[in-house]
Amino acid sequence: MSELEHDLVEHLRQVLAERPTTEAELRSLSVRAHELEQTLAGERETAEARLSELSRQPDSSIAETAGLLRRAETARVGLDRIRAVLDNLDERSRRLRTGWLLGQAGSAPGDAQRAQPVTSTNATDDVALGRPRAS
Repeated sequence: MSELEHDLVEHLRQVLAERPTTEAELRSLSVRAHELEQTLAGERETAEARLSELSRQPDSSIAETAGLLRRAETARVGLDRIRAVLDNLDERSRRLRTGWLLGQAGSAPGDAQRAQPVTSTNATDDVALGRPRAS
């Protein structure tokens, strides 16, 4: 994982851990996460295309094939993780907007309380962000 990817994942961990955030920060994180998603998809597609080429060459290098398989698998795992995080980030954004709209509408206290973000208990998010699974 590159330093930029690591920084993004760390920032996402903080936001998804329900620390206070703004809509602008969530949008910025979403854009960065989507960029990472596109990068990983490109890496996977490139590795898979090269693997396809190598499969048609009887004298292709096993070492090159193994390296490409690792790259494709690493990109696939990264894609699964970032997509899970993006789903959670989208939900967090919806909750933030809902809370703001309810506050603007002068909603009843019970409505505003329901609109507050909820701490993630989603095991998929924990795995996607590299958190250890709860026993």
